Amino acid sequence: MPHTDTRRAHIEKVWAAAWNHGDVDALDELLADGYLRHGREPHPQDLRMFKASIAATRSAFPDLTTVLDDVVIEGDRAAVRWHSTGTHEGALLGVPATRRRVEVAGATFARFDGALIAEEFVTWDPRALLSALGIIAVGQD
Repeated sequence: MPHTDTRRAHIEKVWAAAWNHGDVDALDELLADGYLRHGREPHPQDLRMFKASIAATRSAFPDLTTVLDDVVIEGDRAAVRWHSTGTHEGALLGVPATRRRVEVAGATFARFDGALIAEEFVTWDPRALLSALGIIAVGQD
């Protein structure tokens, strides 16, 4: 099993390449062929779908920056707390560019199979994004 610091550094390197620079093929170094990403959607994303979602997000937020606030690794599990910032410069999910600067945060829980991540569970509040874009009001009575 790879050393914890090596795993952490690898996660940080690949995450930065994919999310911050748009090099989604870097994910091939970290995610297994049968990779599944579970989130709010009724069905998990496979690797191809995940890459497409990153590309679409970066198209809408070309200055997107994601910071890994915490990476905790124990055995074949990893937990990553992250936050992302960017300016909404292109359409996303039918929402035209608002030119607003937004910040969202979440956590990703991963399971390794050998050296590669086989499965992830992601949690974040998309209402925070919609609120920051001015699409919905959150927390107001």
